Amino acid sequence: MSDNYAAPPSGGSDIKVPILIGAVVALLAANIYLYTQLDRLRGDFGEFRKTMNSEVESLKESSTVSSQTARRSLTSLKDELEAARRQANMAAGQARIEAQKHAEELAKRVASEQARQTAQVKTELTEAVSNAEKNAATKVAEVSTEVGAVRTEVASTKSELEKTMSDLKRVRGDLDGTSSLVATNGKELDALKQLGERNIFEFNITKAKEARRIGDVALLIKKVDQKRNKFTIEVMADDKKVEKKDRNINEPIQFYVSKARQPYEIVVNEVRKDQIIGYLSTPKVQTTRN
Repeated sequence: MSDNYAAPPSGGSDIKVPILIGAVVALLAANIYLYTQLDRLRGDFGEFRKTMNSEVESLKESSTVSSQTARRSLTSLKDELEAARRQANMAAGQARIEAQKHAEELAKRVASEQARQTAQVKTELTEAVSNAEKNAATKVAEVSTEVGAVRTEVASTKSELEKTMSDLKRVRGDLDGTSSLVATNGKELDALKQLGERNIFEFNITKAKEARRIGDVALLIKKVDQKRNKFTIEVMADDKKVEKKDRNINEPIQFYVSKARQPYEIVVNEVRKDQIIGYLSTPKVQTTRN
Protein backbone atom coordinates (compact mmCIF):
# COMPACT_ATOMS: atom_id res chain seq x y z
CA MET A 1 0.00 0.00 0.00
CA SER A 2 2.94 2.36 0.64
CA ASP A 3 3.78 2.19 -2.95
CA ASN A 4 0.55 3.84 -3.97
CA TYR A 5 0.65 6.99 -1.46
CA ALA A 6 0.94 10.42 -3.09
CA ALA A 7 2.16 13.58 -1.10
CA PRO A 8 -0.14 16.75 -1.06
CA PRO A 9 0.80 19.70 -3.21
CA SER A 10 2.91 22.45 -1.48
CA GLY A 11 1.07 25.48 -3.12
CA GLY A 12 -1.54 25.98 -0.21
CA SER A 13 1.06 27.04 2.42
CA ASP A 14 2.53 29.61 0.12
CA ILE A 15 -0.86 31.42 -0.17
CA LYS A 16 -1.71 31.51 3.63
CA VAL A 17 1.52 33.31 4.67
CA PRO A 18 0.89 36.48 2.67
CA ILE A 19 -2.67 36.64 3.88
CA LEU A 20 -1.60 36.37 7.51
CA ILE A 21 1.04 39.07 7.02
CA GLY A 22 -1.60 41.35 5.44
CA ALA A 23 -3.94 40.87 8.38
CA VAL A 24 -1.20 41.72 10.87
CA VAL A 25 -0.30 44.85 8.93
CA ALA A 26 -4.00 45.90 8.81
CA LEU A 27 -4.33 45.31 12.53
CA LEU A 28 -1.25 47.42 13.25
CA ALA A 29 -2.58 50.17 11.02
CA ALA A 30 -5.90 50.09 12.80
CA ASN A 31 -4.21 50.25 16.19
CA ILE A 32 -2.12 53.17 15.04
CA TYR A 33 -5.23 54.94 13.76
CA LEU A 34 -7.13 54.29 17.01
CA TYR A 35 -4.19 55.54 19.07
CA THR A 36 -4.02 58.66 16.99
CA GLN A 37 -7.77 59.25 17.40
CA LEU A 38 -7.58 58.57 21.13
CA ASP A 39 -4.75 61.02 21.52
CA ARG A 40 -6.72 63.63 19.60
CA LEU A 41 -9.79 62.97 21.79
CA ARG A 42 -7.69 63.40 24.89
CA GLY A 43 -6.49 66.75 23.57
CA ASP A 44 -10.03 67.82 22.67
CA PHE A 45 -11.31 66.73 26.07
CA GLY A 46 -8.62 68.72 27.80
CA GLU A 47 -9.55 71.79 25.83
CA PHE A 48 -13.22 71.17 26.62
CA ARG A 49 -12.43 70.93 30.35
CA LYS A 50 -10.54 74.18 30.24
CA THR A 51 -13.36 75.89 28.41
CA MET A 52 -15.95 74.51 30.82
CA ASN A 53 -13.91 75.59 33.86
CA SER A 54 -13.59 79.06 32.41
CA GLU A 55 -17.32 79.30 31.72
CA VAL A 56 -18.20 77.97 35.18
CA GLU A 57 -15.95 80.59 36.78
CA SER A 58 -17.58 83.25 34.66
CA LEU A 59 -21.05 82.03 35.65
CA LYS A 60 -20.03 82.04 39.31
CA GLU A 61 -18.85 85.63 39.03
CA SER A 62 -22.04 86.64 37.19
CA SER A 63 -24.18 84.87 39.77
CA THR A 64 -22.35 86.63 42.57
CA VAL A 65 -22.84 90.02 40.92
CA SER A 66 -26.52 89.29 40.21
CA SER A 67 -27.11 88.18 43.79
CA GLN A 68 -25.47 91.29 45.13
CA THR A 69 -27.50 93.46 42.75
CA ALA A 70 -30.71 91.66 43.72
CA ARG A 71 -29.94 92.11 47.43
CA ARG A 72 -29.25 95.79 46.88
CA SER A 73 -32.49 96.16 44.88
CA LEU A 74 -34.47 94.31 47.56
CA THR A 75 -32.99 96.50 50.29
CA SER A 76 -33.82 99.61 48.26
CA LEU A 77 -37.36 98.42 47.74
CA LYS A 78 -37.77 97.73 51.46
CA ASP A 79 -36.54 101.23 52.24
CA GLU A 80 -38.93 102.75 49.71
CA LEU A 81 -41.84 100.69 51.09
CA GLU A 82 -41.10 101.83 54.63
CA ALA A 83 -40.87 105.44 53.52
CA ALA A 84 -44.12 105.06 51.62
CA ARG A 85 -45.80 103.61 54.70
CA ARG A 86 -44.61 106.47 56.88
CA GLN A 87 -45.78 108.95 54.29
CA ALA A 88 -49.14 107.16 54.00
CA ASN A 89 -49.62 107.23 57.77
CA MET A 90 -48.81 110.92 57.84
CA ALA A 91 -51.19 111.56 54.92
CA ALA A 92 -53.93 109.49 56.59
CA GLY A 93 -53.54 111.47 59.80
CA GLN A 94 -53.69 114.72 57.89
CA ALA A 95 -56.69 113.43 55.91
CA ARG A 96 -58.48 112.51 59.14
CA ILE A 97 -57.85 115.98 60.47
CA GLU A 98 -59.11 117.54 57.22
CA ALA A 99 -62.14 115.22 57.20
CA GLN A 100 -62.95 116.08 60.80
CA LYS A 101 -62.71 119.79 60.04
CA HIS A 102 -64.94 119.34 56.98
CA ALA A 103 -67.48 117.36 59.03
CA GLU A 104 -67.55 120.06 61.70
CA GLU A 105 -68.10 122.71 59.03
CA LEU A 106 -70.90 120.65 57.50
CA ALA A 107 -72.49 120.16 60.93
CA LYS A 108 -72.43 123.92 61.48
CA ARG A 109 -73.95 124.54 58.05
CA VAL A 110 -76.66 121.92 58.65
CA ALA A 111 -77.52 123.41 62.05
CA SER A 112 -77.66 126.87 60.51
CA GLU A 113 -79.88 125.66 57.65
CA GLN A 114 -82.17 123.83 60.07
CA ALA A 115 -82.50 126.94 62.19
CA ARG A 116 -83.28 129.00 59.09
CA GLN A 117 -85.86 126.50 57.84
CA THR A 118 -87.44 126.24 61.29
CA ALA A 119 -87.78 130.00 61.47
CA GLN A 120 -89.22 130.06 57.94
CA VAL A 121 -91.70 127.30 58.76
CA LYS A 122 -92.78 129.13 61.90
CA THR A 123 -93.32 132.29 59.90
CA GLU A 124 -95.26 130.46 57.20
CA LEU A 125 -97.27 128.59 59.81
CA THR A 126 -98.13 131.81 61.58
CA GLU A 127 -99.20 133.37 58.29
CA ALA A 128 -101.18 130.24 57.36
CA VAL A 129 -102.96 130.21 60.73
CA SER A 130 -103.72 133.90 60.41
CA ASN A 131 -105.04 133.44 56.86
CA ALA A 132 -107.02 130.36 57.92
CA GLU A 133 -108.59 132.30 60.78
CA LYS A 134 -109.47 135.13 58.42
CA ASN A 135 -110.87 132.72 55.84
CA ALA A 136 -112.76 130.84 58.54
CA ALA A 137 -114.25 134.07 59.84
CA THR A 138 -115.24 135.02 56.29
CA LYS A 139 -116.71 131.56 55.64
CA VAL A 140 -118.60 131.65 58.93
CA ALA A 141 -120.05 135.01 57.99
CA GLU A 142 -120.99 133.71 54.53
CA VAL A 143 -122.48 130.50 55.95
CA SER A 144 -124.37 132.52 58.56
CA THR A 145 -125.77 134.69 55.79
CA GLU A 146 -126.68 131.60 53.73
CA VAL A 147 -128.21 129.89 56.76
CA GLY A 148 -130.23 133.00 57.46
CA ALA A 149 -131.43 133.04 53.86
CA VAL A 150 -132.24 129.33 53.97
CA ARG A 151 -134.10 129.76 57.23
CA THR A 152 -136.09 132.60 55.73
CA GLU A 153 -136.81 130.50 52.65
CA VAL A 154 -137.76 127.48 54.76
CA ALA A 155 -139.98 129.62 56.93
CA SER A 156 -141.62 131.06 53.82
CA THR A 157 -142.04 127.59 52.30
CA LYS A 158 -143.41 126.23 55.56
CA SER A 159 -145.84 129.12 55.81
CA GLU A 160 -146.90 128.62 52.23
CA LEU A 161 -147.25 124.85 52.78
CA GLU A 162 -149.36 125.45 55.90
CA LYS A 163 -151.56 127.80 53.94
CA THR A 164 -151.90 125.23 51.17
CA MET A 165 -152.72 122.57 53.75
CA SER A 166 -155.46 124.77 55.12
CA ASP A 167 -156.79 125.11 51.60
CA LEU A 168 -157.18 121.34 51.30
CA LYS A 169 -160.81 120.48 51.72
CA ARG A 170 -162.08 117.49 53.59
CA VAL A 171 -164.81 116.04 51.41
CA ARG A 172 -167.24 113.31 52.32
CA GLY A 173 -166.65 110.21 50.23
CA ASP A 174 -169.19 107.96 48.60
CA LEU A 175 -168.80 105.43 51.41
CA ASP A 176 -170.89 106.02 54.53
CA GLY A 177 -169.11 107.79 57.36
CA THR A 178 -165.90 108.45 55.39
CA SER A 179 -164.26 111.68 54.35
CA SER A 180 -160.83 112.63 53.05
CA LEU A 181 -158.65 115.55 52.10
CA VAL A 182 -158.99 116.32 48.42
CA ALA A 183 -156.46 118.15 46.27
CA THR A 184 -158.08 120.20 43.53
CA ASN A 185 -154.92 121.40 41.73
CA GLY A 186 -151.22 120.64 41.35
CA LYS A 187 -150.15 122.81 44.27
CA GLU A 188 -152.57 121.13 46.65
CA LEU A 189 -151.54 117.71 45.30
CA ASP A 190 -147.88 118.47 46.14
CA ALA A 191 -148.97 119.45 49.65
CA LEU A 192 -150.93 116.20 49.93
CA LYS A 193 -147.85 114.24 48.90
CA GLN A 194 -145.73 116.02 51.51
CA LEU A 195 -148.12 114.90 54.23
CA GLY A 196 -146.79 111.40 53.50
CA GLU A 197 -149.90 109.71 54.81
CA ARG A 198 -150.87 107.95 51.56
CA ASN A 199 -149.43 106.85 48.22
CA ILE A 200 -150.32 109.15 45.33
CA PHE A 201 -150.49 107.93 41.70
CA GLU A 202 -151.26 110.66 39.17
CA PHE A 203 -152.97 109.74 35.89
CA ASN A 204 -154.03 111.24 32.59
CA ILE A 205 -156.29 108.76 30.81
CA THR A 206 -157.80 108.94 27.33
CA LYS A 207 -160.91 106.98 26.37
CA ALA A 208 -159.94 103.60 24.88
CA LYS A 209 -161.16 100.02 24.52
CA GLU A 210 -158.67 98.65 27.02
CA ALA A 211 -158.47 99.66 30.69
CA ARG A 212 -155.47 101.68 31.88
CA ARG A 213 -153.38 100.35 34.77
CA ILE A 214 -152.99 102.85 37.67
CA GLY A 215 -151.14 101.49 40.73
CA ASP A 216 -152.67 98.10 41.43
CA VAL A 217 -156.07 98.91 39.90
CA ALA A 218 -157.29 99.54 36.34
CA LEU A 219 -159.54 102.35 35.06
CA LEU A 220 -161.65 102.45 31.93
CA ILE A 221 -163.47 105.60 30.75
CA LYS A 222 -167.06 104.89 29.86
CA LYS A 223 -168.35 108.44 29.37
CA VAL A 224 -167.16 112.08 29.63
CA ASP A 225 -169.39 115.17 29.88
CA GLN A 226 -167.01 118.12 29.56
CA LYS A 227 -169.72 120.80 29.82
CA ARG A 228 -171.12 119.51 33.09
CA ASN A 229 -167.71 118.33 34.45
CA LYS A 230 -169.08 114.84 34.87
CA PHE A 231 -167.75 111.42 33.93
CA THR A 232 -168.42 107.70 34.21
CA ILE A 233 -165.62 105.19 34.79
CA GLU A 234 -165.24 101.48 35.40
CA VAL A 235 -162.91 100.44 38.26
CA MET A 236 -161.28 96.98 38.20
CA ALA A 237 -159.81 95.72 41.50
CA ASP A 238 -159.57 92.28 43.10
CA ASP A 239 -160.74 90.82 39.76
CA LYS A 240 -164.01 92.74 40.16
CA LYS A 241 -165.48 95.51 38.00
CA VAL A 242 -167.46 98.37 39.53
CA GLU A 243 -168.96 101.21 37.52
CA LYS A 244 -168.92 104.71 39.02
CA LYS A 245 -171.56 106.63 37.09
CA ASP A 246 -172.05 110.39 36.60
CA ARG A 247 -169.40 111.49 39.10
CA ASN A 248 -168.29 115.11 39.56
CA ILE A 249 -164.76 116.47 39.48
CA ASN A 250 -162.97 116.77 42.87
CA GLU A 251 -165.34 114.19 44.31
CA PRO A 252 -163.54 111.28 46.03
CA ILE A 253 -164.59 107.90 44.62
CA GLN A 254 -163.91 105.39 47.40
CA PHE A 255 -163.74 101.60 47.35
CA TYR A 256 -162.15 98.83 49.39
CA VAL A 257 -159.68 96.19 48.24
CA SER A 258 -158.89 92.94 50.02
CA LYS A 259 -155.37 93.89 51.12
CA ALA A 260 -156.10 97.22 52.85
CA ARG A 261 -158.13 98.26 55.87
CA GLN A 262 -158.54 101.82 54.60
CA PRO A 263 -160.34 102.61 51.34
CA TYR A 264 -158.73 103.50 48.00
CA GLU A 265 -159.72 106.89 46.55
CA ILE A 266 -159.91 108.18 42.99
CA VAL A 267 -160.16 111.94 42.47
CA VAL A 268 -160.65 113.44 39.00
CA ASN A 269 -159.63 117.11 38.92
CA GLU A 270 -160.30 117.86 35.26
CA VAL A 271 -162.33 116.43 32.39
CA ARG A 272 -161.69 117.05 28.73
CA LYS A 273 -163.00 115.56 25.53
CA ASP A 274 -162.64 111.79 26.02
CA GLN A 275 -160.02 112.43 28.73
CA ILE A 276 -159.80 112.61 32.54
CA ILE A 277 -156.94 113.90 34.73
CA GLY A 278 -156.55 113.16 38.43
CA TYR A 279 -154.92 110.85 40.96
CA LEU A 280 -155.32 107.57 42.83
CA SER A 281 -154.72 107.65 46.60
CA THR A 282 -153.93 104.38 48.41
CA PRO A 283 -153.06 103.70 52.08
CA LYS A 284 -149.34 103.15 52.84
CA VAL A 285 -150.08 100.26 55.18
CA GLN A 286 -151.25 97.26 53.19
CA THR A 287 -152.86 94.74 55.58
CA THR A 288 -155.63 92.27 54.85
CA ARG A 289 -159.03 93.21 56.31
CA ASN A 290 -160.82 90.65 58.49
